[in-house]
Amino acid sequence: MKHFKNLFFAIAGIALLSSCYTYTATVGSGATGNSKTTSWNHYIIAGLVPVGVSNPEEMAGGTENYDIQIQRSFINGLVGGLTFGIYTPTTTTVTK
Repeated sequence: MKHFKNLFFAIAGIALLSSCYTYTATVGSGATGNSKTTSWNHYIIAGLVPVGVSNPEEMAGGTENYDIQIQRSFINGLVGGLTFGIYTPTTTTVTK
């Protein structure tokens, strides 16, 4: 029972120490409105191998001024944790 308790605290500690990251880029003069398009990016093997990555230019729909935000959200991290890092998604959001 003592080993189970230690294992539980070790897994809980690792889960709590993981962080979400965000990368933001501005194209042109940046977003002028608040219209958002969101898409998941699909990676395997702890994010080393891209399987399906979104294209922010296509998501912007021909707009010349927009913001791009790529992040690993809590949900992305949860999915990655449940698959033990085999599948690790991120989210791309384009604001026009």
